[in-house]
Amino acid sequence: MLEEQIVTLCLEPGAVLSENRLADALGFGRTPIREALQRLAREGLVVILPRKGILVAEINPRKQLLALEVRRELERLLARAGAMRATAVERARFLEIAEGMERAAKDNDDISFMRFDHELNFLESQAAHNEYASRAMGLLHGMSRRFWYMHYKEAADLPLCARLHAQLARRIAMGDADEAARASDQLLDYAETFTRATLGAGALSVGGSRTS
Repeated sequence: MLEEQIVTLCLEPGAVLSENRLADALGFGRTPIREALQRLAREGLVVILPRKGILVAEINPRKQLLALEVRRELERLLARAGAMRATAVERARFLEIAEGMERAAKDNDDISFMRFDHELNFLESQAAHNEYASRAMGLLHGMSRRFWYMHYKEAADLPLCARLHAQLARRIAMGDADEAARASDQLLDYAETFTRATLGAGALSVGGSRTS
């Protein structure tokens, strides 16, 4: 719940958070709120300043390009592993998520898209049965979803993005590792194009030189 509020900008970058106010607003005790904030800090969505406070982290498009470098390799690995190792139950859920993504594309429904994206990310990490890749990927998903939500109205094609997610989910469910990896690359190609569009024509490459 707290991650969704940050990702969908209900809690805006730079906002000061209070454990007590969050506990009252969300209906949880302070201990689970504190544990959630610590996890979100590891994922880069909040910044905990000892004896000063807790802030929602700012968004930096150029850092997003660096994150995409890592995501491309990890997501390809997770897609291939998931296609090979997913259980029958997991494959069935991938197909359900694909159908949900296709509905979100048809309806241009950003909140449904975000929720299915969150579930797809979790299921992809789970189905790969590789705890090390899953831990590494978990540090990037929330940050990427928030960046997308902040800029999608100005630069994104939501129906296309949802269809690319649906395609990835279907390829993993089908058990074809090569096709799943290809679908992952196509999704990340789109994500990079979208990210660069938010930077404008003068976008810098991750290495510091200007793109052509």
